[in-house]
Amino acid sequence: MFKTLKNDLPASIVVFFVALPLCLGIALASGAPLFSGLIAGIVGGIIVGSLSGSKIGVSGPAAGLAAIVLTAIGTLGGYQNFLVAVVLGGVIQLIFGFLKAGIIGYYFPSSVIKGMLTGIGVIIILKQIPHFFGYDADPTGDFAFFQVDSENTFSDLIKTLNYITPGSAVIGIVSLGILILWERVLTKKAKIFQLVQGPLVAVIVGIIFYTLTKGHNTLAINSSHLVSVPVPEDASSFLAQFSFPNFNIIWTGEVWVVAFTIALVASLETLLCVEATDKLDPHKNVTPTNRELLAQGTGNIISGMIGGLPITQVIVRSSANIQSGGVSKMSAIIHGFFLLISIILIPNLLNMIPLSVLAAVLLVVGYKLAKPMLFKKMYNLGWKQFIPFIVTIVGIVFVDLLYGIGLGLGVGIIVILIKSFQNSHFLHKEGEDVDDGKIKMTLAEEVTFFNKGAILKELDRLPPDSFLELDVTKTRYLDNDIIEILEDFAVKAKERNIDIKLVSERGTIDNPESYIEFFKLDKITR
Repeated sequence: MFKTLKNDLPASIVVFFVALPLCLGIALASGAPLFSGLIAGIVGGIIVGSLSGSKIGVSGPAAGLAAIVLTAIGTLGGYQNFLVAVVLGGVIQLIFGFLKAGIIGYYFPSSVIKGMLTGIGVIIILKQIPHFFGYDADPTGDFAFFQVDSENTFSDLIKTLNYITPGSAVIGIVSLGILILWERVLTKKAKIFQLVQGPLVAVIVGIIFYTLTKGHNTLAINSSHLVSVPVPEDASSFLAQFSFPNFNIIWTGEVWVVAFTIALVASLETLLCVEATDKLDPHKNVTPTNRELLAQGTGNIISGMIGGLPITQVIVRSSANIQSGGVSKMSAIIHGFFLLISIILIPNLLNMIPLSVLAAVLLVVGYKLAKPMLFKKMYNLGWKQFIPFIVTIVGIVFVDLLYGIGLGLGVGIIVILIKSFQNSHFLHKEGEDVDDGKIKMTLAEEVTFFNKGAILKELDRLPPDSFLELDVTKTRYLDNDIIEILEDFAVKAKERNIDIKLVSERGTIDNPESYIEFFKLDKITR
């Protein structure tokens, strides 16, 4: 892993700057102490990063769990009670891992996963535009469409026009210019620009701008538009920020309900993120999903024990890692150490970073996830790919991540059913001009109950006094429902004077009366 440090160290710095406001923002959106988000980020980086089999995935507090956490803290009567559910959720995730539940992640269509990545990119852009211009009414980690203050994503964009902070907007635009210049021009000029990442330069320029404009009537940036890391006065006050679970309520039913909810949602989000990051990975590494569940479970147990939020693998940090050239898990681990060291040694310096600078970094991440060319590419692949892709994006933007994924998956299943209906058989009428009544029907390799409607429709359309050749030579699986249809049709065929010739690997048979016995002998049904 240390051989790739020249790639992983610069990437870890970018991930650090992306993770810092998200850790704090998600904690704020969750109604939890700000420090709890940092704990989750540190544990996600160092512990989960070390145990995970993913080379480029980054774990930490997830925006998708914010609503669950906010509700659960109130339901369970306090944050320390909630931490019990986090620990138990981690234990349940370990059980999922031992039961090999990680395979679930492979059952999501590629179009839905791409829609998830694009939808998150769109959400990042829409959510960061207000911060970019200095309107920080909502925390950075709040990715929900409907806000607690009765606003929504689009109404916030409109309100931004009335609340632009000149200083934040100026340094945001300058930072975005630095990031674009760095990536498009400077990194191609010399290696030094590849080692020193653009986001680090933008953050340094942002701190300098904040320092120089203090007291300026127009360009000054007040504290509400800066990063807000808790600043301990001494070692004891730093340690006092850690919370510990109240295990006295472990046998309360509500705790187990919340724990199972956290385990289920966190595991699903992790598996979806694993599938997505593997697709983004230029080296096409395959993450062992069961090991990932074990790593996440361990991370949640440790996070819950010391006062941290629930952890999942998260696509925003993971994609930032990939885009910045991260190669091994060292980038995730080092970013965790950066979080730990910075909140101990330089919290005051972190609190001089304008949020608009970090918004510029996230805007670049969002754009790379939701490039316009991707929409064109998915459209060119045809409606079977484009519709689940678009539905997933719309669901994520207007509701939340899991809802969008669920909608996309539902549409994907409908597409499969439609294609399965269409592809169950091939009907060929002998002779274009000769009406001799010869019709050949070739069944597909696998025919299930999904195909009942299509086959019934074609059999019912056969005219009286015709000849049907039913070819099952390529068929390896034939559902019992289809066999029953053929049995029933054998009776109808006699009444309509339709002759049937059954063709299989064993040979042919004219007007079979028992399809069940024939297919058992032919070993088609298994």
